[in-house]
Amino acid sequence: MKALVGRGDQEDRILLKFLLIATAVTAVLGVVIYRVVSGSVTGPALGIPMIILGCVLIGDGILITLARGRHMPTRGLADLKNRDIVMIGVAQGIAAFPGVSRSGATVSTMLLMGIKPEDSFKLSFLALIPASIGATGVTVLLSRASIGSVIDSLTLPLILLSVLVTIVIGIVSIRTLLRVAGSRRIALLTFVLGALAIFSGITSIYLGKG
Repeated sequence: MKALVGRGDQEDRILLKFLLIATAVTAVLGVVIYRVVSGSVTGPALGIPMIILGCVLIGDGILITLARGRHMPTRGLADLKNRDIVMIGVAQGIAAFPGVSRSGATVSTMLLMGIKPEDSFKLSFLALIPASIGATGVTVLLSRASIGSVIDSLTLPLILLSVLVTIVIGIVSIRTLLRVAGSRRIALLTFVLGALAIFSGITSIYLGKG
């Protein structure tokens, strides 16, 4: 916000550039996927992208372990080039595919790019804010009938309870992940993320078959 009014420091300006570029790329790719691809991708194919991502992450964790610390991510926000930010935006936009985790895709991409775990999580969480606002707007515009029927079937107390639970779990999860990311146990973190991605992919395949 400070950078928007010309009062921010260098880090604020870099962060603003990151959010603008990543959000723009996400918007273009996400809308295309949502309108053209997502409706036709069904069944077992839903989990394939996450399984591939999980395997890549586990492979990266093995590489970090074998390198004995020489392969540790060291890049931060100030080290990001425009092409890096575009790739992060692409990873976030790909989350428009059914079964693909936005946070998993963005954090994993940044870890593979050599960005420090704590910075990867922080940037992923920040990028979520404009992306979620845009995704909500697009969903409302393009799927008003479906959303209306769902809302009509819910009561106000149930909606408020869902929002409250989501906020609480979200805050706890973010604090926990940032604490783990700052512990420097990057290999363990990468293995866990990879395992979760594979589990998510297998679950999507199972549910898709059902």
